[in-house]
Amino acid sequence: MVFEVAVLPRVLLIEHSPTIRHIQRNLLIKAGYEVEIDSDHKSAIPRIRSSADDGVNYDAVMLGWPVDTTIETASFCKMLERQAYASQVILVFAHEENDAVADWSKTRPNTAFLFWADYKRSTNLLSQMLADTSKRKANQAENLASVQPIRVLFVDDSRTVRVKYKRLLNANGYATEVAGNVGEGFEKALASPYDIAIIDYFMPDATGDVLCQKLRENETTASITSAIITGSYLDKAIKESLEAGAVECMFKNESDDLFLTRIDAMSRHIRAHQAIEKERKRLGGILRSVGDGVYGVDPNGHISFVNPACRQILGYDSDARLIGKSAHQLFHFADGEGNHVLQQACFLQESYANGDKVQARETIFWHRSGKPIPVECTVYPLTIEDKREGSVVAFRDISEHKLLEAELRWQAGHDALTKLHNRRYFEEQLNLEVDRLKRSNEISALLYLDLDRFKYINDTAGHAAGDRLLVEIAQQMNQRLRKSDLLARLGGDEFAVILRNVTKKSVVHVAEDYREMLDHYMFVYKDNQYKINGTIGIALIDKASVSSSEVLANADIACHIAKGEGRNRTHLFVQENDNKQAMDKDLGWSSRLHKALESGHLILHYQPIIPVEYIPTSLMSGSDGPIYKQLLPMVPESSMINEALLRLDDPSWGMVLPGAFLPTAERFNMMDKIDGWVVNAALRQLAQLQQQGYTGTFTINLSGQTITNMALIETIEELVISLGIDPSKMILEITETSAVSNLISANQLITRLSALGCRFALDDFGSGFSSFSHLKNLPVDYVKIDGLFVRGVAADTGDRAIVQSINDIAHSLGKMTVAEYVEDAEILSFLHQIGVDYVQGHYLAHAMDISDLPLGDNANRANNPSQSQA
Repeated sequence: MVFEVAVLPRVLLIEHSPTIRHIQRNLLIKAGYEVEIDSDHKSAIPRIRSSADDGVNYDAVMLGWPVDTTIETASFCKMLERQAYASQVILVFAHEENDAVADWSKTRPNTAFLFWADYKRSTNLLSQMLADTSKRKANQAENLASVQPIRVLFVDDSRTVRVKYKRLLNANGYATEVAGNVGEGFEKALASPYDIAIIDYFMPDATGDVLCQKLRENETTASITSAIITGSYLDKAIKESLEAGAVECMFKNESDDLFLTRIDAMSRHIRAHQAIEKERKRLGGILRSVGDGVYGVDPNGHISFVNPACRQILGYDSDARLIGKSAHQLFHFADGEGNHVLQQACFLQESYANGDKVQARETIFWHRSGKPIPVECTVYPLTIEDKREGSVVAFRDISEHKLLEAELRWQAGHDALTKLHNRRYFEEQLNLEVDRLKRSNEISALLYLDLDRFKYINDTAGHAAGDRLLVEIAQQMNQRLRKSDLLARLGGDEFAVILRNVTKKSVVHVAEDYREMLDHYMFVYKDNQYKINGTIGIALIDKASVSSSEVLANADIACHIAKGEGRNRTHLFVQENDNKQAMDKDLGWSSRLHKALESGHLILHYQPIIPVEYIPTSLMSGSDGPIYKQLLPMVPESSMINEALLRLDDPSWGMVLPGAFLPTAERFNMMDKIDGWVVNAALRQLAQLQQQGYTGTFTINLSGQTITNMALIETIEELVISLGIDPSKMILEITETSAVSNLISANQLITRLSALGCRFALDDFGSGFSSFSHLKNLPVDYVKIDGLFVRGVAADTGDRAIVQSINDIAHSLGKMTVAEYVEDAEILSFLHQIGVDYVQGHYLAHAMDISDLPLGDNANRANNPSQSQA
């Protein structure tokens, strides 16, 4: 006899008080619950995460809310707010209801609040909540019973990334498996069926496009929809991935919502394809019950029988006499263009005569009405009693399949919005044109057109207006094309035209014609009128042109020059133009930075920031710097701050300071990627050191472009939680200029990450001296006084007054002060006199590799040279 064992509901009880834990635990056990206990929220985070990873979730969590909300409580609640834990039942206990617990309990789903005084009601309330949750899950399961979840294979060499995205996908209804490299991913794809493969581009054993190619070429995995995900934008990576079969390129610094939107779009396409495939199979079953078109022939090709489907497909009624007639003369006497095909040159007639087997070959059959029909036919030799009697031909009409192929070919080369050619097709044609002109004396030209006011219209009137504008501009430009020209939309508000067989004079005239068309065009949307204009860069193409990429770069440079001259104008690229050198420099740095992000050539150095209170007055007069080693025995590690400073370790040039390449990165909108790398690398180094007992603080700079990137907040939160970092040992620096110009975004960033426990510093304060009023509205912890003033305090009374004023006002607002560029003992002495809290500069310590920082005995052992990289 087999007895069924009842499974008790699992409850995790989190409460600091041993007495309350004991009372509540006994009450739950008596009510029939299996109880696990934890005394604090910090240790409960990995417990719940581990439980979810193992697929054995707690049925409920009973959360004791502390009198004072702590960092650990905020982190714990932030985790439970994520989509992955949205269905988790939470019962919150508190001695009194404050705003924090009330708001959280009301806004989070599946959550209830109960006073500790009413703890005896907890079992009944918990039972009701679990019953309601069970009913909802049953309804969801019933709705989803007939629909299999989309199966996702996520391939990434980072375990943290794999865990994050697996949780995110599973929480949103996807069935997700993970792999750590290309080889493992391909093995899993062969072993189990998947609908989508999301593949990291940069992995140790091979790049992601290799796996895309392997999946596409293998019969077992060819139906998997592949997408590339990467941490950095790289044209080459995206191009190779798309060519290898990826349908989408995504970025890890995108928000989770955008990532899920992309996956949802792919899923809808897959669902639609599955529905079509299901319908095709159903119709196929019906067709097979009556048969595809089938006819028989003797060795000479004369028809011996036909089935009803054959007559129907080819337009012959049941009375039409077909037996004994030549199949070649009736069905396949000509090719698709109507050109007559001789019997001796017809592969079908040859197979009839030789008894050859033909498998699923596409050809043209002719309808009785004279219309060509694309068909897929198979020929089987007919043998009766070891004697070949002829052949049996089975065929089916593939007209719709051919139309779909034509549609897909069109889509592959066209922009869905404007119906113009897309960038991929354009670059192929530009490459062909450059190759053609190497064997000709003709001259062609490339026009690179960028709309000047598109962003304004898109932002003020909405994306629908922006899309409408792009369609109208495409139509206007299309009307001016010659038959030999090619117009394409490269992306965003950028268009390009290849003008074939032109002169230098005529191409400038044509470009001006396009510009004037835009200048005179008035865009009307919802009764509002908008003025439109555009800037055009021109690059000539002749036999001296090296490559299509050079031509495109030249046209882009010309467009930039035209924009710099005031926009709404054209510019013809001239090789000797002085502006090209500057643009070449920028483009060279851009390429070098992309390569540095890809190849790991970026590194971090650290410069100590010393609390002034620990510096003896004996080192403030007449000493030669740096004095860092003399200070080490005096400064507690917990009071030490180290600022992360970016360096480019160029294989050809050696160590490059950021002043050489960050301006280019800003112009090319690369700061999001660079800041993302810095944050990731610094926090991983900090986590490694904290695991070894390090108690100091790291400070990390964020650029003005990154302040507005709200996805960075989620990245930092995820890293803090996944790496187990003490966030109070993190200081994030933003400059005064970027904070004031992006005041709303800066406040959002500071407020959200301060709640996590991070601290903030306002860098280069004083560069916008008239903005003192903004200081009280920015909830930063530190104010870093602009080094421009600090360096002059020894000789300039004005600089002394400014530095002292900044220090006094910052202190009056409860903020600590840091003075940068402390280059000698005299500067340090003055800063000590006026009460600056921290100092930084070459007199104290140079920036150094983390392996050279004396970070305490435990930390030092963790940072031998082989471990100095994050």
